[in-house]
Amino acid sequence: MALVCLGLYYTFAYHLERTDFIKLLTLFAALFFLFFKLIQFEKWNFKFLVICGVAFRVVFLLTEPNLSQDYYRFIWDGQLILNGINPYLFTPDTLMGQPDFVLANAQELHNGMGALSARHFSNYPPFNQYIFAITAFFGGKSILGSVIAMRTIIILADIGIFYFGRKLLKKINRSPHVIFWYFLNPLIIVELTGNLHFEGVMLFFFIWALYLLSVKKWVLAAVPYALSICVKLVPLIFLPLFLTYFKRKQSLLFYTLIGVISLILTLPFFAPEFLNNYSETVGLWFSNFEFNAGFYNALKKIAIQFDAKPWELIKSYGKITAFGLIIVTLLFTFLAKNQKLSNLIANMLWILTIYYFISATVHPWYVIFLVLLCIFTDYRFAIIWSAAIVLSYFAYAQIDFKEHMGLLAVEYISVYGFLIYEIFSRKGKNPKFLKN
Repeated sequence: MALVCLGLYYTFAYHLERTDFIKLLTLFAALFFLFFKLIQFEKWNFKFLVICGVAFRVVFLLTEPNLSQDYYRFIWDGQLILNGINPYLFTPDTLMGQPDFVLANAQELHNGMGALSARHFSNYPPFNQYIFAITAFFGGKSILGSVIAMRTIIILADIGIFYFGRKLLKKINRSPHVIFWYFLNPLIIVELTGNLHFEGVMLFFFIWALYLLSVKKWVLAAVPYALSICVKLVPLIFLPLFLTYFKRKQSLLFYTLIGVISLILTLPFFAPEFLNNYSETVGLWFSNFEFNAGFYNALKKIAIQFDAKPWELIKSYGKITAFGLIIVTLLFTFLAKNQKLSNLIANMLWILTIYYFISATVHPWYVIFLVLLCIFTDYRFAIIWSAAIVLSYFAYAQIDFKEHMGLLAVEYISVYGFLIYEIFSRKGKNPKFLKN
């Protein structure tokens, strides 16, 4: 089965066009089936499954991503920093319009990143930018060289997640083999190692911070937590929960340390235009983009029946979503139990789940955070979602990226259905969040 997986991952990496949805879906389905069977048969064979997880990732090492074009922007930002240019102050379109602008592979990178990315400022946080610069340095003037450098960092981050995740599972009295539901998951391997999304690096620092909390080293935990935020902003959502996890003085010190570290990492990029450019770019995710949405698509379909205009609806809906996320987080902060680390992680899972359920944009790699969180709880719906979200790739096969509402319905019905099953069929026991 492991050898078959290696062959399927090789086909995925070197012989798949993202427009070939049927082939993509078939490969994913086969990989998910074998992933399940490997864990079912060999969950106590630690060394074997670790070797499998690493080998499946190494297969992708020498190829460029075939399902995402984001890596062109990663290399672009890294090259800018090496040339002393602040990626938060200039859009690629602006720089390409300057006659004296020189950058290695500039035209190929500009064309590859796409028109949407090219006309906006960078939205990647500061520590992520440092990683881009490091990989561009080691990659030299070669795009593939930079890709290999990025992929190496992401693979090492996944190994780090495995290491700290397994130790954390032991600390909260859960079976350590459960970490393989993350480490061998095909979505994680394809989207992180294959497509070079840096959620894995963010999650490495995040899970490291949680492990430090589990061994009562909460001051040290502030460092990797800040680094996690400065790779991807998602962990910011959970900061209010620490108000009730810590005592008041501890929480204030924890927040101060995170703020100071984040500020130090941001200072090299700071300029008068920085805050405006960055907040404007991040705000686009709430008010302009929509992809693989569940609740939002249902609402839009109803609203159109009443003559609502979709381009106006998304702007209003984005503001409501941001406000709703704040309310949900505060409710879990002050009404749920956060004093135990296991409860804290469970509440993180529910906050992020609710956010993704109501969000207008849920890219496949977003679900990876849920997959990692769920293995520290009694719930497994995120693993079902990691399989079902493959259906959203149908849009990649369309010239205009038009989504298939029927496939999205299958995706969300399967996730909602399994979640409802998990909540209400737990041998007569109420789920923890209902008890809270």
